[in-house]
Amino acid sequence: MAEKMKIYTYPDSVLRAKAKPVENIDEDIQTLIDSMAETMYAAPGIGLAANQVGEAKQIIVYDLTPQEEGRNLSVLINPEIISAEGEIVYEEACLSVIDFCAEVTRNARIKVRGVDRNGDPVDIEAEDLLAICLQHEIDHLSGALFIDHISSLKRSFYKKKLKKMLKKSKPRTGKL
Repeated sequence: MAEKMKIYTYPDSVLRAKAKPVENIDEDIQTLIDSMAETMYAAPGIGLAANQVGEAKQIIVYDLTPQEEGRNLSVLINPEIISAEGEIVYEEACLSVIDFCAEVTRNARIKVRGVDRNGDPVDIEAEDLLAICLQHEIDHLSGALFIDHISSLKRSFYKKKLKKMLKKSKPRTGKL
């Protein structure tokens, strides 16, 4: 069984790193994909990019199937959006942005090209939630987060809230 990985959270710098293309889909990449899937399902989430688990590789995993209907994992390696149109607003959240969700405007329809875990070419025409999910995860690969798509006012509100949460969770050190 694949092992669950640590999900890095904002403001960790690993989330801002640009992922490198995968040149060779070897056993290590297959293990990484399995571990990413295990991590995503355990979180639970509908998508996960490799840099969220500290690996600067162009790999995303996602599954929009409701949990009670079983699992239908999709893997995209070296994905790129080759066309986009329309606009859709959706309330997004992220496993790397704790305790926050916000409405984000994205393209309503996109076409994505990449390869699957076997190295076979994949073209996906996506709309609605799948289009949103793919754009969200592909953003991660370029070092972008969904909070980069919201107003600076909402972003600064989140940063203040996060600072307070982090302050409360840190153990106090001092002499007795």
